[in-house]
Amino acid sequence: MELLSGADMIARFLQDEGVEYIYGYPGGAALHIYDALFRQDKVKHILVRHEQAATHAADGYARASGKPGTVLVTSGPGATNAVTGIATAYMDSIPMVVLCGQVMSHLIGEDAFQETDIVGVTRPIVKHSFSIRHPSEIPEVLKKAYYLASTGRPGPVVVDIPKDMTAPTERYEYIYPKKAKLRSYNPVTRGHTGQIKKAVEMMLKARRPVFYTGGGVVTGEASDGLTDLVKRLGFPITTTLMGIGAFPQSDDQSLGWLGMHGSYESNMAMHHADLIIAIGARFDDRVTNNISKFCPTAKIVHVDIDPSSISKTVRADVPIVGPAASVINEMISLLQGREIVSSEALAEWWQSIDGWREERRGKLYEPSAAGEVLKPQEVIEAVCRATHGQAYVTTDVGQHQMFAAQYYKFDKPNRFVTSGGLGTMGFGFPAAMGIKQNFPDEQVVCFTGEGSFQMMMQELSTCKQFGGGVKIINLNNASLGMVRQWQDLNYKSRHAHSYMESLPDFQKLIEAYGFTALKVQTREELESALEKTFADNDELVFLDVAVDPHEHVYPMQVPLGAMRDMLLSKTERT
Repeated sequence: MELLSGADMIARFLQDEGVEYIYGYPGGAALHIYDALFRQDKVKHILVRHEQAATHAADGYARASGKPGTVLVTSGPGATNAVTGIATAYMDSIPMVVLCGQVMSHLIGEDAFQETDIVGVTRPIVKHSFSIRHPSEIPEVLKKAYYLASTGRPGPVVVDIPKDMTAPTERYEYIYPKKAKLRSYNPVTRGHTGQIKKAVEMMLKARRPVFYTGGGVVTGEASDGLTDLVKRLGFPITTTLMGIGAFPQSDDQSLGWLGMHGSYESNMAMHHADLIIAIGARFDDRVTNNISKFCPTAKIVHVDIDPSSISKTVRADVPIVGPAASVINEMISLLQGREIVSSEALAEWWQSIDGWREERRGKLYEPSAAGEVLKPQEVIEAVCRATHGQAYVTTDVGQHQMFAAQYYKFDKPNRFVTSGGLGTMGFGFPAAMGIKQNFPDEQVVCFTGEGSFQMMMQELSTCKQFGGGVKIINLNNASLGMVRQWQDLNYKSRHAHSYMESLPDFQKLIEAYGFTALKVQTREELESALEKTFADNDELVFLDVAVDPHEHVYPMQVPLGAMRDMLLSKTERT
């Protein structure tokens, strides 16, 4: 029999669970746990400079690796600093376990020093939460936390740990639980065969079908099956922002991604479709625009592992509750030897789609002339060429995020890492850090803006301590670009607090942390600067690129319109 303190149980459990990295920041209520981590060498602790960065780094690690990220913070302000990152993971269904130190159990409710009811604070933004009541229950509770975080629809789980539960003087028997026992939690493992058959019949008879796939395909590791299914049927496919890369974007059947700033052809195809096969997508408002005008002629097949997502905003004609991978595989087997009923109608549908593609070819943006300030779109395209489209790409939030999604082409899942649902500025750099630590040999690029970067720039210090050759591409327009775009469109260009009037000298700032910074003002300087940026994969480089402050992101859906209602430039609309 092995007797361990609560703190040593936590350290041992993390080892037994195969946790590689834990991102955190110490404080009084978590110190017993920190001491236990110090006395082992299998789980590597990464000391961030702000707890929000710990959650974003664990989030980036989880999105790229498919394994749950792990966070350790102290009570009170340590835990509340993690709230934004917990909400970010919750909105995008990312598996994460957040261990929060808490004041001693006899002080809970006494407004003790650094006490916060973090279970109460995070209740709306977690998949589940636990509070440790006795040290002996730690292994079982942690097993449940990791199981809940990573199964069904993934999400963050908070474990609140009072300091006396980890005291070194109290020792109890430690046994690593092989399985989590949860009576009331039984995520489905396959879809209803009758419903899947109905969906397949509709797919074979459809005249104007479109696949609409989301982050559930990526987190459900269903990309290979999806690609097989789409290729067999010859249907067009569009993805959400979170689903980018689930189907290769270089393939002719890919229409890009859809919604607020999605491609012209994807939004037009969705609007005119007679059948939408939605897999692992939740009909978010940034996709649907006005629900009452959404895809008026389409029947909808909706596949999702979360029953509460189906028919929540748009009614499904054929609801299928189940994991994307198993439902797709069953669809493929039911399609064996079957023919599409109306191949002529499908050919006509492709003619319409190719017509929409042709309408926008060469009109996406006006490149800069020699000596002019760069357009952000051409910077993204140049980075895509420099990395052969193979990098892990993270973004912050704003115009640069939309440009990165539009102009960097992704052929693999898990490569585009962005805050979709919450839209969290400051996400990109710590997420890139978490990815780079897990994939040190891969190129990891963070596209950011000078507004977002300053929210988490202290993590340069973390990279200095632990390494992390992230390439940070700052599209510097000296403003909060997306805020300014909305002000141009809706507030007669009254730019209320969207200009950054006192920016730091980024070159000096980055050099103060001991890293290389490069500045680019014109197109002529860009290629050589990118060569230097990517010369050493292990070196962090900050590329500060001045871009046109007047450029807008297009297409842009007209608010309260249908999917086909878009602004295509400053002067044209559909």
